[in-house]
Amino acid sequence: MSNNNYIEQKKNTHLYFKIGNSTYAVNTANILEIMKLPALDYPQKLPNNIVGLLKYNNFVINIIDIRFYLNIEVQKYNVNSDLIIVKTDETIFGIITDKIIGIMPFESSMVDTIPFVDNKTIIDSLYKYNQETVFIINIYSIENLLKGQVETANINIPELFPQDTASKEIMQKRTAALSDKSGFSLMSQELHTKKKLISFNLNNDNYCIPLDFVKEVLKDTAITNVPGTPDFIEGIMNLRGDYITVLNVKTFLNVQSSTQLSDKRPVIIVKYNEMELAFLIDKINELFEIPEEQINNAGDSYLGKEFIYNSVPYTMINVEKIFTDKRIIVADM
Repeated sequence: MSNNNYIEQKKNTHLYFKIGNSTYAVNTANILEIMKLPALDYPQKLPNNIVGLLKYNNFVINIIDIRFYLNIEVQKYNVNSDLIIVKTDETIFGIITDKIIGIMPFESSMVDTIPFVDNKTIIDSLYKYNQETVFIINIYSIENLLKGQVETANINIPELFPQDTASKEIMQKRTAALSDKSGFSLMSQELHTKKKLISFNLNNDNYCIPLDFVKEVLKDTAITNVPGTPDFIEGIMNLRGDYITVLNVKTFLNVQSSTQLSDKRPVIIVKYNEMELAFLIDKINELFEIPEEQINNAGDSYLGKEFIYNSVPYTMINVEKIFTDKRIIVADM
């Protein structure tokens, strides 16, 4: 992959998610982390376009719901709602979503810019995907809107959050875990020393790979078996007309399976140089960011450095080692 193509792919890679019946997307370059909704603080004097405050890595950040900016009816949140932490050059804030769908690159030719937008229009372009329209969010417009108030209906915002005891306890535990994790500075001059990772499960163990290698994430995939291939080749999958070899990561790494087979077949489309593989895993987890020096020196093993994030141990997968293994032959199908 040429350097220009690599830069263009990173520029167009988006996290896409559901809010209500619509699909929205945010450029992954602006994402610090995704997580399940924690308990938020809600002082009485908050502007009406902010649904709460959250202490995140030594900062107190605003949490918003974009429906307030789009004049869409705001539905109640639940314990399974997702929160995306995003950054601009000047600020960090969170966006509440109903459900994270995945990560994929947007083809520039299929992105339509909306005419007559200004710096307060939070949807500035559209993307057509599988006969569905994805609304691309301009977080810099949200940054401008956070400096003022937005006229909204008279809504009791605290009542939008779960009121049952069990849900409150779960969300409080998430907030406590955020407070306990090792903090690191997010000063603007240090942002480029961080590495974004996407984490996943093999059995009940946590692994991750750098987002630099990730082309797309799919939570459920149809896989076709190919006779005569090694046992670690699960088969092939059709990704919008391109056939991609599916690598069963557990079998390849000789990880004994201790989980029951699921009807869901989540994969991570991984790209190295001009080659692509679909990594078949057990479960997609979160996207997060840590200092790059914590994960360097992968060495000559398939499994790279181990580290702790948010009190959870992770093992880095050495993507380059897997792709250069002589047992793997990635060919056009």
